[in-house]
Order: sequence, then C-alpha cells, then structure tokens
Amino acid sequence: MLDILLKTLPFFALIGVGFVAGQLRFFTAEGTAWLTKFVFYFALSAMLVKLCANLSLADLFDVQFASAYLLGCAVVYALAMGVAFARRVPLAEAAVEAQCAVIGNTGFLGVPMLVMLLGPQATGPVLLVLCLDMIVFNTLITVIITGAREGRMRLSTFRALGLGLVKNPIIVSMILGLGWGATEWPVPGPVNDFVALLGAAATPGALFAIGASLAGRRAERLAVAGWLSFAKLVLHPLAVAVCAFWIFDVDPMAAGVMVAAAALPVAGNTYILAAHYGVAPQRVSASILISTAISIVTVTAVIAWVTGG
Repeated sequence: MLDILLKTLPFFALIGVGFVAGQLRFFTAEGTAWLTKFVFYFALSAMLVKLCANLSLADLFDVQFASAYLLGCAVVYALAMGVAFARRVPLAEAAVEAQCAVIGNTGFLGVPMLVMLLGPQATGPVLLVLCLDMIVFNTLITVIITGAREGRMRLSTFRALGLGLVKNPIIVSMILGLGWGATEWPVPGPVNDFVALLGAAATPGALFAIGASLAGRRAERLAVAGWLSFAKLVLHPLAVAVCAFWIFDVDPMAAGVMVAAAALPVAGNTYILAAHYGVAPQRVSASILISTAISIVTVTAVIAWVTGG
C-alpha cells in the first residue's frame, strides 16, 4: 500500500497546491472558474479525444460492466434516499444527497489518475463510468428535482436534457474520438501532437482547479456531510465491488477499475447542480471538502486492493 500511496500522493499534492493558492487568495474564485472552464472545454476534451481515438465502441461499452455499476449505484442511491427520508428531508434534497453518495470526481480526478496508475487498459472502463454518471444520474437528479417542484414533467425539460447532453464537451469529444477510431485511419501527426499538447494540461490543470475550488468551501452540517462522505468513499465502492466481482460476469481488470472509480470523492459538478437549483448547496460543498480530504487514504487503499498492492 505504501507504493500505491507514493504514486497517488503527487495527484493529491497538486490538489493541495491549488487549495493553498486559493486560501492565500493568490488564485481567486474568478480565476478558478476560468481555469475550470479551460480544463473542461479544452484540455480534458483534447485528452478524451486522444484516448477515445484508440478505442472501439466495444472497448467502451460492456453490458455486464454497465449493469454491475448501475446496480451498485442503485443500492447506495436508495440507501442515501432512505436515510434522508428518515430525517424528513424533502424529495429534492434527498435526491441531492443520493447524488453525493454515488457520483465521484471521475472527469477531473478519475480519468487522469486511474489511466496513469492502472495503465491504458483502464481507459475504456473509467470512461464508461464517466458516461453512465453523466447520462443516467445527472438526468435522474434533474428529473426528480423538476418533478418535485412542478408536480409533473414537461416536454421542454426532456428537450433541455437532450440538448445538454449533445452540447456537453465530454460527450462530444468522446464521440469525435470514437468516430475517428472507427475509421481506422491514423491520426495525422500535427493533429496528434496538438491534442497531446493540449491534453497534457488536463491533469495538472484539473487537479489544481479542484484544490482551488475547495478553498472556498466551508464544512457546515458536519454530521450529514460525514455520512455522505462515508457513503461515497466506503459504501459505494463496496456495493460496486460486490456487483462486479460476485454478481455479474465482469472482467477482473475492468471490475478493479470500476471499483477504483467508485471510490473517488464527491464530484464537483454535484455542487454546480445543487447551486443551480438552490437545493442544499452548502451540504454538498461540505461533502466535497470532507470526502476529498479523506480520499487520500481511502482511494489509495482501494487501488492497492484492486491491484493486489
């Protein structure tokens, strides 16, 4: 486990550098927002195009893998909803808490870290986790919150969801990469060098942005945030592991990547959704802060377990 810790530590150290820069106001909230936008729309997109250009659709999508991941998520999602309802939390807030319990920071932390630590063969599984998180659960929380507020669903809601997916740079870049890979044409040298150069900024930029964004967060409602962090860092990977290793016929290597991805801390985009709808943003913010800090140990332990380290 010490060897794995030494490999994961640089990733979390970059998050720490960003956090210190944000705390000292050397990097402002506005600067963090612009850096996040650069990573999301340009650097990470370029990285995904390069990764997907070397994959086929069969490499990316596997029914057994998707079923195992979704069932593991569903169990923890239902548990988080149940705990919220037991506390008499409204439906919209319960959905946000459930989102915290199952959606990890796969885009900004998982893709660069897991592909680097677990090897190129981890690319397809971690990208499938990212797709399922965005398409299934981001859609689900929007439907639940909108339905809870308006009492019914409008056609315009589903139209907006569809447009949101089509315009999402992560989805677009993955489609472009897979489309090019399907042609089996070699990527022209200058194009390959361009996406490699731009994509190389994704890992340090994303990790620094995570840390800088954490500097503005406050650990309020610690009991709830602590429970959600426990659900995300422990219960989620545990449920996914049971489904992947013992219920469904998932390739062992892919199953290990799935479990490692499930162990990631609460995703930053959950806060964006919560703030957009005005539903428990402080609770989500605290969960992101606490889970990210603790994940230095828990993510290392899970990666050591799935790799036999």
